[in-house]
Amino acid sequence: MASFENGGSGSKRNLSIVGFAVWLLLMSTTVAQPASGPELPYQMPPKAIADLVDAPPTPIVFVGPDQQWLLILKYPPLTTLEDLSQPELRLAGLRINPRTNGPSRQTYYTEAVFKKLSDGKEHPLSGLPSKVRMTNIDWSPDGRWIAFTLTHSDLIELWVAEVKNGEAKKILPVAINDAYGDAFTWVSDSRTILARTVPVDRGAVPSAPVVPTGPNIQENTGSKAPARTYQDLLKNPYDAALLEYYATSQLVEVTLDGQRTAIGKPAVISQATPSPDGKYILVETVHRPFSNTVLMERFPKLIEVWDADGKPVYRVADLPLAENIPITFSSVRGGRRDVGWRADATATLCWAEALDGGDAAVETQERDRLYMISAPFDADPVPMITLGLRFEEIQWGTENLALVYESWWKTRQVRVWHVMPDSPEVEPKLIWDRSWEDRYNDPGRPLVQLSERGTYVLITADRGGTLFLSGEGASTDGDRPFLDEFDLSAKHANRLFRSEEPYYEQPVRLLDVEKKLLLTRRESVTEPPNYFVRDVKKGQQSQATFFPHPTPQLADVQKQLIRYKRSDGVDLTATLYLPPGYTPDDGPLPMLMWVYPQEYKSADAAGQITTSPYRFVRTGWWSPLLWLVHGYAVLDDPTMPIVGEGDTEPNDTYVQQLVAGAQAAVDEVVRRGVADRHRIAIGGHSYGAFTATNLLAHSDLFRAGIARSGAYNRTLTPFGFQSEERTLWEAPQVYSDMSPFMHADRINEPILLVHGEADNNSGTYPLQSERFYGALKGHGATARLVMLPHESHSYRARESVMHVLWETTEWLDKYVKNAPPREEPAGESLMTTDR
Repeated sequence: MASFENGGSGSKRNLSIVGFAVWLLLMSTTVAQPASGPELPYQMPPKAIADLVDAPPTPIVFVGPDQQWLLILKYPPLTTLEDLSQPELRLAGLRINPRTNGPSRQTYYTEAVFKKLSDGKEHPLSGLPSKVRMTNIDWSPDGRWIAFTLTHSDLIELWVAEVKNGEAKKILPVAINDAYGDAFTWVSDSRTILARTVPVDRGAVPSAPVVPTGPNIQENTGSKAPARTYQDLLKNPYDAALLEYYATSQLVEVTLDGQRTAIGKPAVISQATPSPDGKYILVETVHRPFSNTVLMERFPKLIEVWDADGKPVYRVADLPLAENIPITFSSVRGGRRDVGWRADATATLCWAEALDGGDAAVETQERDRLYMISAPFDADPVPMITLGLRFEEIQWGTENLALVYESWWKTRQVRVWHVMPDSPEVEPKLIWDRSWEDRYNDPGRPLVQLSERGTYVLITADRGGTLFLSGEGASTDGDRPFLDEFDLSAKHANRLFRSEEPYYEQPVRLLDVEKKLLLTRRESVTEPPNYFVRDVKKGQQSQATFFPHPTPQLADVQKQLIRYKRSDGVDLTATLYLPPGYTPDDGPLPMLMWVYPQEYKSADAAGQITTSPYRFVRTGWWSPLLWLVHGYAVLDDPTMPIVGEGDTEPNDTYVQQLVAGAQAAVDEVVRRGVADRHRIAIGGHSYGAFTATNLLAHSDLFRAGIARSGAYNRTLTPFGFQSEERTLWEAPQVYSDMSPFMHADRINEPILLVHGEADNNSGTYPLQSERFYGALKGHGATARLVMLPHESHSYRARESVMHVLWETTEWLDKYVKNAPPREEPAGESLMTTDR
């Protein structure tokens, strides 16, 4: 008989046969079905759920600039934990794989096929290695070639392929540096590529100091430098040395036949863009001093124009370290910014300069001014337009035409101006002045095309007098994408196409302006997205791709856009999904409600429909729809608008509005008879997780919660979060009221917390979940914390994803589907002040 040590007395005793049998049973149960702890291996969810996740995604399609070819790209749904476990450097917002000198977290294309629109003939990309990991795919301006990078275990290579036969070849014998900025750019001749390479003589990797040379010191001398909560910041001089080592590139000009020429000296290059005529290069480099408090995008930048040999010919700006940009939304960096080439000219630069110092809190009538300067850059910059709001972007036409966009966060206002850049004496004309929250009156976006110089320009007709606009077409019937002709002078739109039920059909490319041939992407609830060539004039169409349904087991899922009202009269919507084969006779089901709220300045805009009832039922690892095959109903994205009109900020009444929206959603699905009020779970990811935990803290509407990668203590993001621009010191009560961490003692429903250990999203660092779990545990809550090794804000490895789905299924089944009846009155919303 075996004997065991009694730790309490230090003596030994023999177990009885019955006692040993009981102990053996308990031990075998624990080993076979471990529930927690570091010894728990990765688990698999039910096969029906796993099959949905493993289904191949619908391919990605790129349209060639000649409008004749499609490039069809396939990619796996997930990566492996082995791939995710490769070495990773986290430096100033970059995540670098030191073995490849490229991104450490990347989605790779594994197959590519060229398809001709005119006859439907296809041929695959050929001549590649056995293991294909393609990224950075880009068409040549003439549409005859594509360039791309291939990632191997220890380096990244530059390849090209001829479209007409699909034959690929490597054109550069040195390694590409893809750690920072674009790996390469086509020159307008379609025969030359400007690539960033690893310097061949850069030497050995800097060695980490064994003994510190001194403390790490930060100092502020009285200037205000607030910053949002960033991760992956530089910590010490060694981090700075690593960043400089891996981010430094040598520009190389390489031709399709492999001839190469080094351009300039190695530098930390954030931008290198050839001029449309190919004679100059706009180069933006990052230099010291670096910062330990902001990301790399705010480091000092030198912006210059180089000639084709790499000699600087014009200094645009040398911008200092920008640690002191105000956190007020619509604030920007001072000095020349958003520098770029005019897309319609040979070599003309355009940039914006803030007239308010970049501080949105400054009261002024003039915010930004745009300037231009043309080669040889020896004249004074020419003012183009002065803006009362903050410059956003510019679209160039080819007929002395530009559209300038400005916006202002506080009012949600956006304005678009018609500018004649070659006629400065002509006053800009206001085309649109609207709220971007108002989706129902969105005029759409002008379509663009790739010019022969490799730049994107507006598609126009009538000598630049007519634009072509495409938009979501939001309406009370849901989104119905459209294509309009827009007369710039009359400011009048003529509708050419609008999606019709039962389809959701988006314009993708205007193939022929005169013939009105339109390439669209069409889907329905049961039909996956495919591409069609539509003759708008004749009302005819032909199908161009034939992608199959990736998850036929969901073909009979019931989908419905439902509408209901909040108690204060705000219109709300949600998408209701019911399992295949469900009938009213089946009665109420357990339900998973998946949420992500939005802030609004207008109650009318908050009530607008933001989706379409005709979108394809697609799933991924992130989707709550996975549990449709496990006996659950799903209410996806029930609108929970947080409204603050006038001088009132939305978050001033965040909790009250949130609970009212959830109450309305629960009441509606119960009224419809599809959900059991006693068996509804609330869940979300990121800000949705924050929302779900707040609902558990401030109501008794839900039986359990799922919170993935959230932030729960807003005092840890004191200089703003999401759409909140006030600081903790300006609105301490708001920060406290909105932090579920502060109300952990009120959460009496089971909650599952999941977080990636390498989360780099602003504000959602892993400590948020760890501390929140500690607070819940300290108050005796039923809670479980799952930390995923190597995972960031979005989960990538198949092992991690499957385990999260197993955890979620176990949690939902135990605490929702198979939960005993509640003893307290169910469905009663109890606000913070009542609990």
